Amino acid sequence: MELKWLEDFVAIAETFSFSRAAEIRHVTQPALSRRIRQLETWLEAVLISRATIPAELTPAGENFLPVAREVIRTFYASREMLRPVAEHGMIRLAALHTLTVTFFPAWLQALATAIPGLRTSLIPDRGGIEANLTALTDGEADFFLTYAHSDVPFHLNRERFDFLTIGHDRVIPVSAPELQVQGKWVAGSGLLERAVEERLTVPYLSYGLSSFFGVALQRLFAARPAFRRLTVHENTISAGLKTLAVTGAGLCWLPESLVEHELRAGVLVLAAEADHWTLDLEIRLYRAVENRSPTTDIFWENARAMVADAIT
Repeated sequence: MELKWLEDFVAIAETFSFSRAAEIRHVTQPALSRRIRQLETWLEAVLISRATIPAELTPAGENFLPVAREVIRTFYASREMLRPVAEHGMIRLAALHTLTVTFFPAWLQALATAIPGLRTSLIPDRGGIEANLTALTDGEADFFLTYAHSDVPFHLNRERFDFLTIGHDRVIPVSAPELQVQGKWVAGSGLLERAVEERLTVPYLSYGLSSFFGVALQRLFAARPAFRRLTVHENTISAGLKTLAVTGAGLCWLPESLVEHELRAGVLVLAAEADHWTLDLEIRLYRAVENRSPTTDIFWENARAMVADAIT
């Protein structure tokens, strides 16, 4: 059971619409529908009739609605009671895990030079863009640092959220210099082209379908020549996939900033010769406009100035 499932259910009950509820909850409609199904599976009861427009609650849904509202109210009241008062002047950032070990340290140091006395607190990665955005909308974080790509839209209301593109990166296909493919040792360099041409089934290290990279790569694969892949491991954290890739466990896509050292050392190699297997990414800093303060405005304006200086 997850609290967001209850909040999704209440949003549908109040709007009588999956699409409107998805907009309010800042998620895609398929994601909202999937979470409602998960809630119904957990409860072992159908809560919403899919046969009517607008959406209607089933008798079970009508009975459960006041329970859901009370659980949500109790949870947030308890959190407010238990949560320590945030230290005045502390900038709270949520960030995708990979960015915390690649882009974030040097960028933060540059900001600290421009903002004397800057103090920051990093909220641990919650496992996906959707969950991290929730930290932003709930006021637990002042800013959210994330990757972005046109194939993975966020569907955020620009009147409520603003962002800066503060950097760039690429996700590239890599592998160990040699790995086993269908029982034979083959060279990792240029493996993708050979896999397409020879119809090889390649061991694949996957992000799954719930993470940013997982969604982006599914769109990439759909638009490129088909290659056969067998998922041998799944992990939403890039650093975990990199560790396995170095051992020769399989082919995977990793941020270039994360594997620069391994590529120079030769323990990983590019698994494709063509650039069309690469994803070009933006690194964005998001904020919720309604959660502004003098401290966060100073942070934002200095981040904006750093972008402008980099362009000029």
